[in-house]
Amino acid sequence: MNKKLRDETTDQLFEAILLLKNKEECYSFFQDIGTIFEIKAFAQRFEVAKMLDKGNTYKEIHEKTGASEATISRVSRALNYGADGYRLILERLKEDRKER
Repeated sequence: MNKKLRDETTDQLFEAILLLKNKEECYSFFQDIGTIFEIKAFAQRFEVAKMLDKGNTYKEIHEKTGASEATISRVSRALNYGADGYRLILERLKEDRKER
């Protein structure tokens, strides 16, 4: 974990996020805490991560998401050499789909 990221206020933010109970609460909280552009940027990066995980090419990802090559590359680095946050969620999503 990046020690520059972790501090008391960031811990409190993440603890607050963990208290959200459903998608509507997430929309309300994130709309208040961030701009539409910021939220859409996170959503785009997550979509890029899902597509990279499925083996899509940079070109396919750009065409579907509009993400720049720099963004796709950044997400790819995080998937391969990051803190495994994307991997954790992608695996949980796969497990959740199997259970349905």
